[in-house]
Amino acid sequence: MKMIDVGEKERTSRIAVARAELRCSKEALKLLNEGRLEKGDALAAARISGIMAAKHTPALLPLCHTIALAGADVDVAADEPAGLVRIEARVHAIERTGVEMEALTAACAAALTVYDMMKRYDRGMELVSLRLVRKSGGRSGEWHRPDEEERTRESSSRPEEAAPAPRSAKKSSKT
Repeated sequence: MKMIDVGEKERTSRIAVARAELRCSKEALKLLNEGRLEKGDALAAARISGIMAAKHTPALLPLCHTIALAGADVDVAADEPAGLVRIEARVHAIERTGVEMEALTAACAAALTVYDMMKRYDRGMELVSLRLVRKSGGRSGEWHRPDEEERTRESSSRPEEAAPAPRSAKKSSKT
């Protein structure tokens, strides 16, 4: 095993977007949307947890490079009709290596935070999806998951509500 040497590569803008979906009971999602979880606001906690996870990715994944992140943003939305919590993590850096692992780690940590805060109400929750949606920058350039928009529409029970980038189910943390 070895950590890849990126010392000769030029620093470029790198962006990665990852998504996760946590399947939950509709009853648990109702409590989440109404802000009635005993542990508090799981949507806000998941956003913070995801950002913290992006910053600490090299501590969890031993062959990841330590990089300076320019930004990280995590959106968490409870989709009651679909029975899902949808998470999207976006990470940006001006670096010699990509930020895909940081985005994936952020999305996963956000999902696990929601699980932790809702497990009292639904022990059968399931992390059903964790995936890279797109990345840009570096030698390989741009990459987009080809079936992502279709996948998002199919997973929503009401197509008019499907959106490629979920926003907060309650209110955005930016308002």
